[in-house]
Amino acid sequence: MTIIYFVRHAQPNFNNHDDLTRELTMQGWQDSKLVTKFLWDKGIDIVLSSPYKRSISTIKEFADAKKTEIKCINDFRERKIGNEWIENFDDFCKRQWEDFNFKLFDGESLQEVQNRNIMALNKILKIYKGKNIVIGSHGTALSTIIHYFDTSFKYNNFEEIKGLMPWIVKFIFDGNKCLGIQKYNLFL
Repeated sequence: MTIIYFVRHAQPNFNNHDDLTRELTMQGWQDSKLVTKFLWDKGIDIVLSSPYKRSISTIKEFADAKKTEIKCINDFRERKIGNEWIENFDDFCKRQWEDFNFKLFDGESLQEVQNRNIMALNKILKIYKGKNIVIGSHGTALSTIIHYFDTSFKYNNFEEIKGLMPWIVKFIFDGNKCLGIQKYNLFL
């Protein structure tokens, strides 16, 4: 069995519109301690992340405490919306969930995000078969992975987790077959 804990990043500074460098807020740094506490006894062998700063920062305390290097996997990055900042993000998200191929100019559709995340996941499952893995992730990217294995996960489920940062989802695999998905709200 391979166990993967996808960790959606903690609260980012939304005033920084640069996806790659968007940092955590002070609250985000505080909440990342919940991630360390949750993961501490899970027997983690490998720590991976999206290359985005907020994802790396959310799992950094855990990786440092376990003296484990964080390896960045570019294909686990968040979706590219386009070249402009979206003011009505809710409407944009809903439209993308209704049409998995919808995208803005120079942006990505949810289908494209899902394809590259699943491709990266399948590589990880092959390379680290039988290991316990943490992957620093993002709300939309992670939601498309859940949707791939559980098509009942739709826009309304995405809406429910939209403000939940950090958020952890555990996947259990036998080879590349998903045997189960468990979602953890660290604030309960």
